[in-house]
Amino acid sequence: MKRTRGFTLIELLVVIAIIGLLASIILASLDSARKKGRDARRIADLKQLQLALELYQDASGTFPVVSSLGAIPSVLAPTYISSVPTDPTNSGVYIYQYESLATDGTTACTSGKCTSFLITGRLESSANASSWVGSGGAIPSGGCPALASNTTAPYYYCVHS
Repeated sequence: MKRTRGFTLIELLVVIAIIGLLASIILASLDSARKKGRDARRIADLKQLQLALELYQDASGTFPVVSSLGAIPSVLAPTYISSVPTDPTNSGVYIYQYESLATDGTTACTSGKCTSFLITGRLESSANASSWVGSGGAIPSGGCPALASNTTAPYYYCVHS
């Protein structure tokens, strides 16, 4: 009997299994890269907010006071920043938390002249997490959540002025 050239069923199944294994490894590493990319965008957004807040303070002599802790001041857009950034995942769960601080730099400022601020952003991975980024001053009484522990999720990035 003449044998035809080609692959056996076993050889084809082995090749398909190897390709499937390699594809799953690649997809896992792509997910990690996506998380780092979204975190990089969050950090860039926090730095844009910091710049907008400093421009506002330069023009008005004080940082904006917010009615509820965590809300980014609406007075920033569109004069100091084109629009208030939203989370890259569009899930609505992520929030950039803003807190205006009083003259001592450690307690919340509810009225009057606010001399500094704290913005906190929550990250997906520890690769970009930083315990503190700022231009100085004392750590606010609430502090940055990352100062307590930056080794377990969720991870935080804080900007302070």
